[in-house]
Amino acid sequence: MNLIQLAFSLSVLLLALAVVAVLMRGRGGVSGAVYSLSAIASGLLGIAGVAFLLRAGAPQLMTLPIGLPWLGMHLRLDVLSAFFLIVIGLGGALNAIYGLGYGRHEEDRARVLPFYPSFLAAMTLVVLADDAFSFLLSWELMSLLSWALVLSHHRKDEARQAGVVYLIMAAFGTMSLLLAFGLLAREGGYGFEAMRAGAGVRDTAVTVVVILLMLLGAGSKAGIVPLHVWLPLAHPAAPSHVSALMSGIMTKVAIYGFVRVTFDLLAPAPWWMAMVVMAIGAVTAVMGVLYAMMQHDLKRLLAYHTVENIGIIFIGLGLAMGFRSNGMETAGALAMTAALFHVLNHSLFKSLLFMGAGSVLTATGTRDMDRMGGLIHRLPVTSLLFLIGAVAISALPPFNGFVSEWLTFQAILLSPELPQWGLKILTPGVGGMLALAAALAAACFVKVYGVVFLGRPRAPEAASAVEVDRWSQGAMAALALFCLALGIMPGLVIDALQPIALALTSGLLPAQASDPWMTIAPIGAGRASYNGLLVLLFIAASAMMAAWLIHRLAARGVRRAPAWDCGFEMDDPTTQYSAASFAQPIRRTLGSIVFRARETVHMPPPGDNRPAHLEVTLLDPVWDSFYGRIHGAVAWLADRANVLQFLTIRRYLSIVFALLVFLLLVLTLWN
Repeated sequence: MNLIQLAFSLSVLLLALAVVAVLMRGRGGVSGAVYSLSAIASGLLGIAGVAFLLRAGAPQLMTLPIGLPWLGMHLRLDVLSAFFLIVIGLGGALNAIYGLGYGRHEEDRARVLPFYPSFLAAMTLVVLADDAFSFLLSWELMSLLSWALVLSHHRKDEARQAGVVYLIMAAFGTMSLLLAFGLLAREGGYGFEAMRAGAGVRDTAVTVVVILLMLLGAGSKAGIVPLHVWLPLAHPAAPSHVSALMSGIMTKVAIYGFVRVTFDLLAPAPWWMAMVVMAIGAVTAVMGVLYAMMQHDLKRLLAYHTVENIGIIFIGLGLAMGFRSNGMETAGALAMTAALFHVLNHSLFKSLLFMGAGSVLTATGTRDMDRMGGLIHRLPVTSLLFLIGAVAISALPPFNGFVSEWLTFQAILLSPELPQWGLKILTPGVGGMLALAAALAAACFVKVYGVVFLGRPRAPEAASAVEVDRWSQGAMAALALFCLALGIMPGLVIDALQPIALALTSGLLPAQASDPWMTIAPIGAGRASYNGLLVLLFIAASAMMAAWLIHRLAARGVRRAPAWDCGFEMDDPTTQYSAASFAQPIRRTLGSIVFRARETVHMPPPGDNRPAHLEVTLLDPVWDSFYGRIHGAVAWLADRANVLQFLTIRRYLSIVFALLVFLLLVLTLWN
């Protein structure tokens, strides 16, 4: 059995687990068995991807006699699909391990169980598909199963609203993909091999339209602005390990679809299309982190950070498109490596953060950060692991998030070599927006960690929180170790990604893992280098030195005194900084421009002992200017059309007769 047969067999096994979960619903031990087997199958998928990527051999093909009669179902395992198999397999396995413990606390766990393994199988089939029909069928199956997972808590209004919005966006995305593949199939057929063969004779206009359609189709699933509206609704509504799966993995499958079509099935795009993709990525990154800064809901905040990181990935892909269109193979390989490295990194630290949010939710019963505080004393393991995820997503060394963003900046620094002035001018601006997004992300997670884990409990739920189970802690610890390992030894990942960079951009980077000190120099040692191991040793030595100095120089006596607050003793936890307090400087500057943020102080009249309070108003520019108007128009038409439900039989017959006469007149005039 070769690797593609193994991957397909594991997909079938995952689908079979879903059937078993349905048939044995309610029996004891089923949940543990399904999650355990899902973890094993996902782990084997990841191992198969690693084995193929390290070998970097010829693509493996497989054809099944199902699907369209004249086409069948074509599957293909190459270096690109192998890399995304690693992302799916690693994330799916660790999320399943987390589900072994977290799933016990889910109120509707029986509704989640059948869809979890089948969702993994659908994502695997998307990555393996080698024809348009198989791809779209698997894509739609992935969308429907994730929609069912979002509706796990269907009794809650927020889950139903999220399900409606997500279903509409998923249908819009699939329609865009269908049109894109229809244009690609004009020159040869629905098989991906025929589409590759037709790339050289395809019109530039068709290439541009296909890329725009892929931005709409794959971008709506990935969460680029302004197609991101489903993420902040769906992720908080879904169970936390499902949120981790959707944010960490499903959005990467959408990235796979864009990369597969844009860099594999199409000829190099015009250079100005790179400007479009980079601009969308930059706006997505900055808007995502600004949305996150304004949030008080922990899972909604993490959902918006998914939008931010998807923007960072699209910046790298846009750079790769620009370098590829100008024949700059090495620079294109650097940008593509940075984008794919960030795909892997985001799948790790975002899964870790959503798991941490799920542990906090299990322990406190709330997602409102202003009702937390002091959890570092109640949840010490979760607090430490969440801190690692927060440092990684903030792109701080020595963790993995820093490496991929650093590589993206190194690619941006090569932009002066581009011949077009449009790219020369835009790329530094995109770099500035990327730097702004990174700085705001760090500020946002200072807010998150300070409000949630530090200080004193703000509510009884936080004061009585208890650490989560060992399965959940183990899954989070594994992800934290991966974040550290990839930050210290990024050369191994960079070298493993070179077969993909060569296949997609025709360029290669110098070998990185051969350096005995694990230093990486993606362009050359004389230009820029980074050593995660030395950074880790420096941080550890500095921390030990600071601890020694404090121990030697600090006074041994302990003094206790009441807290001083303008001359009054105030021991109320509500005097601590809240999530809104942390975000106030950003809200008053950038938020007043982007979200039209307004602060209104409500003062009671003289003699009224009620406390004054501050009301903050934020307007979503994307929803208010676009989606809200569409929603209002649909609601208006629905209200007007509602009278059609209450007509008499005579009026219904009259309407049908009038329509028939109208159609006859149209046909007569047409002929």
